[in-house]
Amino acid sequence: MSSIGTSKGILEVGKFALYVSLPILLMYNLAYNSENMKKLIQKRPYIVHPPEGPRPPSPEELREMARELARKKNIR
Repeated sequence: MSSIGTSKGILEVGKFALYVSLPILLMYNLAYNSENMKKLIQKRPYIVHPPEGPRPPSPEELREMARELARKKNIR
């Protein structure tokens, strides 16, 4: 085997080791250190709720509004 082929082999082994070990190390760091997981979760909230709008009128208020509209129609 030529020296170029050997260096490619070492490079491939190194890349494979990196691709396999990086996710394992990240998961180990997050799973066994709960403070890191809490920081990660609090940094980016998953659900962002919109601000609360005005409440709809109660059934009694709706009935009163309907009565007022009926009175206005009867006046004209």
